[in-house]
Amino acid sequence: MTTLRLGLEWFTNPDHVPLLIGRDRGWFAEAGIDLELVEPEEHLDAMDAIEDGELDIAVTEPLHLVEDRAEGRPAVGFARFLHTNGGVMYLEDSGIERPRDMAGCRIQYPGAPGPGGKAIVQTMIEADGGRCEPGDLVPVNNSFYHTDALIEDKADVATLAFYNFEILEARHRDAPADFFALKDWGIPDFCQLILITSESVLDAKRDALRSFLTVLQRGIDTLRQEPETARETYFQVTDDDPEDPLMEAIFEATAPCFSYDFSMTTEYYSVLQDWMAGNQLIESRQEASDYWTNDLLFPTVASSG
Repeated sequence: MTTLRLGLEWFTNPDHVPLLIGRDRGWFAEAGIDLELVEPEEHLDAMDAIEDGELDIAVTEPLHLVEDRAEGRPAVGFARFLHTNGGVMYLEDSGIERPRDMAGCRIQYPGAPGPGGKAIVQTMIEADGGRCEPGDLVPVNNSFYHTDALIEDKADVATLAFYNFEILEARHRDAPADFFALKDWGIPDFCQLILITSESVLDAKRDALRSFLTVLQRGIDTLRQEPETARETYFQVTDDDPEDPLMEAIFEATAPCFSYDFSMTTEYYSVLQDWMAGNQLIESRQEASDYWTNDLLFPTVASSG
């Protein structure tokens, strides 16, 4: 039995349904994997935890993988399993109607006052024909509580907001919300969840990681083919209230976001890191093939000669 400690990007939620199905049905154990899901008490630096031996793998977003490699850390991404739509959220009664209206606004994002949130908003403003300097934008750090920040008038917009969570949450709280999607306004779409590890763990636990992905795919199959059974498993395992209309809406919106194709292209990462470098989010570019691999996804077919 190989232990795999997986760090979640946030509290347990419908983003993790296939993992919960695989563990509940004993599929990970059948594959020789003792899977431990680690729910962070606060924002987690996944690569610190992996390098310290506290985690083996972690869920994160493509943006953070590029940041880690630009800092010289041995992060490697090896599977993309969820892709949603998202970007910068605003309330419909805020007076904001298009991206260039965000010039001079207060931006809520967990990394504030770091440059990431401002770079996203500035790119959108300029893509919409507006003008804005980073100093014109005011960073606000209300942790991950995007909706609270907007409702309590701590910020005018919030990023990064996912459609299947924050937008639905705001609307559920009678705060009509909408968003400007990254993909529509000049930003490489990183509203995706990926799995990362370190180069050393990848080498040491390659077979276990390959088996892990097989079970994860099986969990996604179950979610797609047996949606009611998957729903029952989720609410039973998490003790969330199945009658809660918000959680029900989040579950229903998240289920279609899981991908059958775990692969990503190095071209995607090259474009993403070019945008990040152009906005001073990273200082150096790396070869994308050094930090993303599809090697665990495709079986090697021996030639018959």
